[in-house]
Amino acid sequence: MNVNPLEALKMAEEQEEIKVKTVERELVINARASEVDIALLEDKILVELHKEKTNNQFAVGDVYLGRVKKILPGLNAAFVDVGYEKEAFLHYLDLGPQFRSLLKFKNMLTSGKEGEVTMEKFKLEPDIEKSGKIANMLNAGDLIPVQIAKEPISTKGPRISAEISFAGRYLVLVPFSNRISVSQKIRSGEERSRLKRLIQSIRPANYGVIIRTVAENKKVADLDADLKTLVEKWERCVSEMTKMTTSGRMVSEQDQTMVMLRDLLNESFNNIHVNDETLYEDIRSYIQTIAPQKTDIVKLYKGRDSIFDNFGVSRQIKGLFGKVVTIRNGVYLIIEHTEAMHVIDVNSGHRVNKENTQEENALLVNIEAAKEIARQLRLRDMGGIIIVDFIDMREAEHRKQLYDVLCQEMSLDRAKHTILPATKFGLIQITRQRVRPATEVQVQEKCPVCDGEGKIRPAILYIDEIENNLRYLFQDQNENNITLQVHPFIGAYLTKGWFSIRRKWMKKYGKSFKVESVEDFHMLQYNFRNAHGDDIKI
Repeated sequence: MNVNPLEALKMAEEQEEIKVKTVERELVINARASEVDIALLEDKILVELHKEKTNNQFAVGDVYLGRVKKILPGLNAAFVDVGYEKEAFLHYLDLGPQFRSLLKFKNMLTSGKEGEVTMEKFKLEPDIEKSGKIANMLNAGDLIPVQIAKEPISTKGPRISAEISFAGRYLVLVPFSNRISVSQKIRSGEERSRLKRLIQSIRPANYGVIIRTVAENKKVADLDADLKTLVEKWERCVSEMTKMTTSGRMVSEQDQTMVMLRDLLNESFNNIHVNDETLYEDIRSYIQTIAPQKTDIVKLYKGRDSIFDNFGVSRQIKGLFGKVVTIRNGVYLIIEHTEAMHVIDVNSGHRVNKENTQEENALLVNIEAAKEIARQLRLRDMGGIIIVDFIDMREAEHRKQLYDVLCQEMSLDRAKHTILPATKFGLIQITRQRVRPATEVQVQEKCPVCDGEGKIRPAILYIDEIENNLRYLFQDQNENNITLQVHPFIGAYLTKGWFSIRRKWMKKYGKSFKVESVEDFHMLQYNFRNAHGDDIKI
């Protein structure tokens, strides 16, 4: 039966709509000594992976008191020392309209007038000009409050902003502003007016507020609690500012786990699994404040296997983070990373439907690839410029369909992005917000036999090595009832025949031992266990 690609596309879209409505989200959190790995699963499929180092001192959202080191008039920017090995970059456009007010407020605090100045009584300064010069605003040596906008990436230091804001679950607080904005995703004019009236009635003076999408239909009590939490955060920042005489961090953003819960938690979340008891209690406490009815979805994992292995995350990571990503039916992607951009090549492999034309096959392959590419961008957190080389299609209508599908799939991405239509060469250009380094996972493993050298020791010496270690355990360590674990082929070689090598060794050393075949071992791997079943390190 010949299936029209247009009909196939519509069917796929209908199935995708059903999937979106019934999608089940789970967070699987693997806490380790040096970092926390956070996996977001949608219908058991890995869509986001975040690695957060527990000692990360330059996370997006952290507020610092920085010292201006150098003014760059040609770039209309400045380099600011915030404690990182590379100086942070501050452009004039990142000063924010209220920079004069921020600077005046900071100077009043540090001049010993902290008891006299409050946000409610503070008189705001006029906004700075959009086309102004940074040299007129700052001098080398000035101390200014700044916020991390981009984490250090590769050889670059942090990107910072002097327009400080604090994001909550429902609101974003902007000190030194009186503007109230509503998310464009809230379509209802009536609801937008209601939210503005509510915020206007509870907003303290000299604080601007951005109302987030999730605030839609929320009660004033929820919004007020969120607003008070954000105001308290700014007040902590002010308190630290009065004490500091040099550059350093004043306020930390919540860790990545809490940020994801703040931004993503909704009714479709049905489980959060975590393997660390302290983090488990922190998450429960946080959810109790933002969504008390969802507290029971947090579960402490106590299994013997790794939490990522238990929920199938490890297997998905191994298959999704390599250079070559296989989709299905032979379709695969080749993903290359460079300093300047990311490049993705789409290959059809052996995916050919003889009943369709070459153009129809290309369309179907490209649509499958577009869905996986949208997932890969989220999963690897790839930012900057991404160039995708799709299979060439002659029909302009088909190129438009591909563009529409890619835009629809990318609409699930929380990062800001721009997609350009396909060129006549079949290339689609994407720019995606980059605020932290792309997630990279090393999926290729060092060969355990040759240790990555490409050479192994002579097989004739292998049995002699096992015997030498066995003699050492029997005679020098006085071990008894040893179990020797080897590859099944080696196990058969040691035990074959009535007077096998194993029997010869038992007679030679006067002690008995077992030979156990382990299918997971590579050919030249072996291990000794004692009578209690514990591994013996030699």
